[in-house]
This record gives sequence, structure tokens and C-alpha cells, in this order.
Amino acid sequence: MEFEKVCKSIAEVLNVDPAEIRPDTTFLEDLGADSLDIYQIIMKIEEEFEIRINEKDVENIRTVEEAMRLITDRRG
Repeated sequence: MEFEKVCKSIAEVLNVDPAEIRPDTTFLEDLGADSLDIYQIIMKIEEEFEIRINEKDVENIRTVEEAMRLITDRRG
């Protein structure tokens, strides 16, 4: 369920089909996201999951799976 919510957030920001997003999908290479896109995605995720993600952590997110781990870590 969380994965689907993350995919939906990514798809809305990048205007891509959520079905194309897998855990190993990279934001930059596979989805063509730039740094602004990634920050917009993180903002949507923060809102959706009611969490805060540090800027330093955002810089280290390369794949959807890494974003999922960060959400899990923040939610406890």
C-alpha cells in the first residue's frame, strides 16, 4: 500500500504512468527527474505520510526503494 502511494506521488510530479515505477527505478536515470522534481516528490511524500525528511537525506535518495526505506525509518 505504501509503495502505491509513493508511486502515485512520483507519477503526479513527473507525469509518468505509476505502473512503470518499480522499487529499483532511479529518479534521475529512469524517470528523468531533476533536483527540483525530487524535492517536489519529497514534499508530496512528506504530506502524504505526515513525516519530515531532512534535506541531507534527500540528497542520498537515488531509487524508489531508497525513498521507501526513508519513509519506513521516519514512521518508526
